[in-house]
Amino acid sequence: MEYRERKRILFFGLPWTFTVYTVTDDMINMKRGFLRTVEDDCYMYKVTDVKLETGFMERLCGVATIICYTGDNTSPTLRLIHVKNARAIKDFILKASEEARMKRRTLNTLNLNGVPEMDVDDIDS
Repeated sequence: MEYRERKRILFFGLPWTFTVYTVTDDMINMKRGFLRTVEDDCYMYKVTDVKLETGFMERLCGVATIICYTGDNTSPTLRLIHVKNARAIKDFILKASEEARMKRRTLNTLNLNGVPEMDVDDIDS
Protein backbone atom coordinates (compact mmCIF):
# COMPACT_ATOMS: atom_id res chain seq x y z
CA MET A 1 0.00 0.00 0.00
CA GLU A 2 1.16 3.53 -0.68
CA TYR A 3 -0.05 6.92 0.51
CA ARG A 4 0.89 9.94 -1.57
CA GLU A 5 -0.16 13.25 -0.09
CA ARG A 6 0.73 16.88 -0.73
CA LYS A 7 1.38 19.45 1.98
CA ARG A 8 -1.52 21.84 2.07
CA ILE A 9 -1.89 25.44 3.13
CA LEU A 10 -4.39 26.27 5.84
CA PHE A 11 -6.50 28.36 3.47
CA PHE A 12 -9.29 25.82 2.89
CA GLY A 13 -6.72 23.00 2.85
CA LEU A 14 -5.70 23.59 -0.76
CA PRO A 15 -2.59 21.78 -2.07
CA TRP A 16 -0.70 24.85 -3.33
CA THR A 17 2.74 23.84 -2.08
CA PHE A 18 5.68 22.00 -3.60
CA THR A 19 6.04 19.39 -0.84
CA VAL A 20 4.98 15.80 -1.53
CA TYR A 21 4.94 13.05 1.10
CA THR A 22 5.04 9.40 0.01
CA VAL A 23 4.53 6.68 2.61
CA THR A 24 5.08 3.06 1.55
CA ASP A 25 5.42 -0.22 3.44
CA ASP A 26 9.17 0.22 3.90
CA MET A 27 9.93 3.95 3.56
CA ILE A 28 8.75 7.52 4.16
CA ASN A 29 9.83 10.03 1.50
CA MET A 30 9.55 13.83 1.64
CA LYS A 31 10.23 15.79 -1.54
CA ARG A 32 10.32 19.59 -1.17
CA GLY A 33 11.01 22.47 -3.49
CA PHE A 34 10.32 23.85 -6.92
CA LEU A 35 13.59 25.13 -8.37
CA ARG A 36 15.85 23.36 -5.89
CA THR A 37 14.35 20.07 -4.75
CA VAL A 38 15.37 18.22 -1.61
CA GLU A 39 14.40 14.61 -0.91
CA ASP A 40 14.54 13.08 2.54
CA ASP A 41 13.96 9.37 3.15
CA CYS A 42 13.50 7.38 6.32
CA TYR A 43 13.22 3.61 6.51
CA MET A 44 10.07 2.46 8.22
CA TYR A 45 11.91 0.25 10.73
CA LYS A 46 13.58 3.38 12.16
CA VAL A 47 10.24 4.99 13.15
CA THR A 48 9.86 4.57 16.91
CA ASP A 49 6.76 6.66 17.65
CA VAL A 50 4.10 8.62 15.79
CA LYS A 51 2.04 11.59 17.01
CA LEU A 52 -0.96 13.27 15.40
CA GLU A 53 -1.49 17.01 16.02
CA THR A 54 -4.59 18.89 14.93
CA GLY A 55 -5.06 22.57 15.68
CA PHE A 56 -8.33 24.44 15.46
CA MET A 57 -7.70 25.81 11.95
CA GLU A 58 -6.47 22.40 10.79
CA ARG A 59 -9.71 20.80 12.02
CA LEU A 60 -11.74 23.40 10.13
CA CYS A 61 -9.82 22.66 6.93
CA GLY A 62 -9.83 18.86 7.40
CA VAL A 63 -6.06 18.45 7.68
CA ALA A 64 -3.62 17.45 10.42
CA THR A 65 0.12 17.18 11.11
CA ILE A 66 1.80 13.80 11.66
CA ILE A 67 5.05 13.79 13.65
CA CYS A 68 7.24 10.69 13.32
CA TYR A 69 10.01 10.21 15.87
CA THR A 70 12.79 8.22 14.24
CA GLY A 71 16.24 6.85 14.84
CA ASP A 72 17.40 8.46 11.59
CA ASN A 73 20.57 10.58 11.76
CA THR A 74 19.54 13.24 9.23
CA SER A 75 16.04 13.85 10.60
CA PRO A 76 15.16 12.53 14.05
CA THR A 77 11.65 13.99 13.70
CA LEU A 78 9.74 13.89 10.43
CA ARG A 79 6.82 16.29 10.20
CA LEU A 80 4.17 15.56 7.59
CA ILE A 81 2.49 18.95 7.74
CA HIS A 82 -1.16 19.69 6.89
CA VAL A 83 -2.09 16.40 5.21
CA LYS A 84 -5.55 14.99 4.52
CA ASN A 85 -6.44 11.47 5.75
CA ALA A 86 -3.93 11.99 8.55
CA ARG A 87 -5.43 9.45 10.97
CA ALA A 88 -5.34 6.68 8.35
CA ILE A 89 -1.76 7.57 7.41
CA LYS A 90 -0.70 7.65 11.08
CA ASP A 91 -2.24 4.22 11.72
CA PHE A 92 -0.57 2.88 8.59
CA ILE A 93 2.84 4.20 9.69
CA LEU A 94 2.44 2.64 13.15
CA LYS A 95 1.50 -0.75 11.73
CA ALA A 96 4.09 -0.70 8.93
CA SER A 97 6.90 0.38 11.27
CA GLU A 98 6.11 -2.46 13.67
CA GLU A 99 6.01 -4.98 10.81
CA ALA A 100 9.31 -3.64 9.41
CA ARG A 101 10.99 -3.98 12.83
CA MET A 102 9.68 -7.55 13.16
CA LYS A 103 10.87 -8.41 9.65
CA ARG A 104 14.36 -7.00 10.29
CA ARG A 105 14.36 -8.32 13.87
CA THR A 106 15.52 -4.98 15.27
CA LEU A 107 15.21 -3.90 18.87
CA ASN A 108 14.95 -0.27 19.99
CA THR A 109 16.19 0.50 23.47
CA LEU A 110 16.75 3.72 25.37
CA ASN A 111 19.17 4.38 28.18
CA LEU A 112 17.08 6.76 30.26
CA ASN A 113 18.96 6.81 33.55
CA GLY A 114 22.28 8.05 32.16
CA VAL A 115 24.24 5.08 33.53
CA PRO A 116 26.45 3.47 30.90
CA GLU A 117 25.46 -0.03 29.93
CA MET A 118 27.69 -2.70 31.47
CA ASP A 119 28.51 -6.19 30.36
CA VAL A 120 27.65 -9.01 32.75
CA ASP A 121 31.31 -10.11 32.79
CA ASP A 122 32.40 -6.68 34.10
CA ILE A 123 30.43 -6.97 37.34
CA ASP A 124 32.55 -7.94 40.36
CA SER A 125 31.06 -10.64 42.56
